[in-house]
Amino acid sequence: MKNNQPADAISFIVDVLKKEQVIAYPTEAVFGVGCDPDSETAVKRLLELKQRPMEKGLILIAANFDQLKPYIDDAALTAEQREAVFARWPGPVTFVFPAKPSTPRWLTGRFDSLAVRVTNHPQVIALCEAFGKPLVSTSANLSGLEPCRTAQEVLAQFGDDFPVLHGATGGRQNPSEIRDALTGELFRQG
Repeated sequence: MKNNQPADAISFIVDVLKKEQVIAYPTEAVFGVGCDPDSETAVKRLLELKQRPMEKGLILIAANFDQLKPYIDDAALTAEQREAVFARWPGPVTFVFPAKPSTPRWLTGRFDSLAVRVTNHPQVIALCEAFGKPLVSTSANLSGLEPCRTAQEVLAQFGDDFPVLHGATGGRQNPSEIRDALTGELFRQG
């Protein structure tokens, strides 16, 4: 698969996603690798690429909250909890929500919850809107290497043919903060 993107790079990447492949794209701080969250084949490819065990669970990144509703049980949150989440979105904060029972284990891992984020990165918003759903999102790096911050670093780590949505990250130094949507507990400092 060549990385010669047509003028409409988003369409190119959406086509790759529909073929159950893994892609790379800029996020708020680093490049992410992602895929179709509804494709077990694609998620397994991503996990294999990252050498990441399925049990750890994954993050979904979305253009808006509605894209996340098929995967999370937002009814489990009180109005105050929901308000606390929405006060931080869109933005570089990931929240762990109770997962719907129908959410696949290849996303939740060993948990009954799912980490999700509504991004404020314009290219990721456009990509998720064009794809019509969220993406799996994990840092673009091979095991033991630093996360990629440029498309060139992605190609150096993953190969010249790896499909990349070229663009700039949001300029943040650290990956997204991760918090529990129910308790507000901080799991990872951003």
